[in-house]
Amino acid sequence: MSSRIEQLIEEIEDYISDCKYQPFSQSKIIVDKDELEELLDELKSKTPEEIRRYQKIISNKDAILSDAQKQADNIIAQAQIQTNELVSEHEIMQRAFAQGNEVIVNATNQAQEILDKATSDANAIRTSAIAYVDDMLMNIERLLSGTIDASNQRQESLVKSLQASLDIVTANRIELNPPEAAPSDAAPETTEDNQEEKKAQ
Repeated sequence: MSSRIEQLIEEIEDYISDCKYQPFSQSKIIVDKDELEELLDELKSKTPEEIRRYQKIISNKDAILSDAQKQADNIIAQAQIQTNELVSEHEIMQRAFAQGNEVIVNATNQAQEILDKATSDANAIRTSAIAYVDDMLMNIERLLSGTIDASNQRQESLVKSLQASLDIVTANRIELNPPEAAPSDAAPETTEDNQEEKKAQ
C-alpha cells in the first residue's frame, strides 16, 4: 500500500502532465497557482511524518536484537538447569558433566544463530527503509527543482520583454527630441575696415 506522500507526488505529476501548454510553446505550461500550492503544502507537511515513520522502523533493530538476546539467555539458563540436575545425581556424575557440557555448547550455538539472524533481519529492514526514504526525497528534490527552473524561466522571459519595451520607448524619445547641433567654436573674422576703425579709436 503506497503512502500519502507517494500519492501526493503522483497527483502533482499527473496535474503537471494534464496542464495545457502556453500558446506558441512546447515546454511552458499554464498552472493553477492555488491548486499547485495546495498540493505542495500538503507534501511539505507529510514529509516529516513519513520520515519519522521509517525512522521508527529503523529503530526496531534494537528491539529485535534485545528479544533475540533474551531468547539466547533463556536457552542457556535452561541448559544450565539441566546440567545441574544431571550433576546432582552422584551415580552418573561423569556422564552428567559430559551431557551438561554438550547441552551448553548446543545452546550457545543456537543462541548465536538466533543473534546472527536477528542482526541480519534488522540490517535488512534498516537498509530498505533508508533506501525508500532516500528515493522519496529524491523525487521531491526533482519536483521542486523543476518548479524552481520553470519559475526562473518565466521571470527571465518577463525581464527580456520589459527590456525590449524600454529600448523601443527610448528610441522613440530620441526620434522625437533629436540632439541639437553643437555651436561652432570659430571666432568671427575681423575685416580690414574693422581693424582701421579700432586703430582710429
